[in-house]
Amino acid sequence: MRRVLLLIALLLLIACRNEQPRAAAPTPSPAATAVVASTTATPAAEPAASPVAPAPRRQPVVVFLGDSLTAGLGLSAEEAWPTLLTEQLAAAGTPIRAVNAGVSGDTSAGGLRRLDWLLRQRPDVVVVELGANDGLRGQPVAGVEANLRKIVERSRAAAARVLLIGLRVPPSLGGEYATRFAELYPRLARELDVPLVPFLLEGVAGDPDLNLPDGIHPNAEGQRRVAAVVRPHLERLLAEPPAATAAR
Repeated sequence: MRRVLLLIALLLLIACRNEQPRAAAPTPSPAATAVVASTTATPAAEPAASPVAPAPRRQPVVVFLGDSLTAGLGLSAEEAWPTLLTEQLAAAGTPIRAVNAGVSGDTSAGGLRRLDWLLRQRPDVVVVELGANDGLRGQPVAGVEANLRKIVERSRAAAARVLLIGLRVPPSLGGEYATRFAELYPRLARELDVPLVPFLLEGVAGDPDLNLPDGIHPNAEGQRRVAAVVRPHLERLLAEPPAATAAR
């Protein structure tokens, strides 16, 4: 009987051990919950990219191919009419990048020789002021015209627009010669269909108050007058679409 009671007590002890409650899983701390939440939350949208500023408009390159009248003989570079004209255009909202290729004493033949180098700068406009020294030396008008024609044609072949500037020589060189010389510029402009400034020194030539003591080259005030003469012609040319005679 005693053995039976001992066996029952042993079975009850084993059953009590098997029925002890399991330890509950630890509750995550608030800090741990925050860490998990931060890693699983939807990522914030990236800020919108700032708008790209438009590229500045390219300034047209204008080459002033000329002689001492363009170089501003006897004056500083800042007083020469190409510089004054560039400043006026910038103030009016039409900035350009000017290249003053005026060389004192140059002729139409000399300008033609220099042209290829100048065209490497890919000008948008070539302002041609040449021939005065040819005329003062009594060079044949046909030769001057041939050189100017080649300058215009080569410039246009390089996709540059051309502004031709008319010049005159004193009647003291001979009335007939002076007339034929003055006529070559409008004829060339008409035949090649390029704009023309009829006379660079309009209102300046022969006025001692607007010229240096040599009576030929404009002084500082004369240069301002010359810039005013050329300005409307160049403004109209710059407003036209780029030449399409050749690919750049």
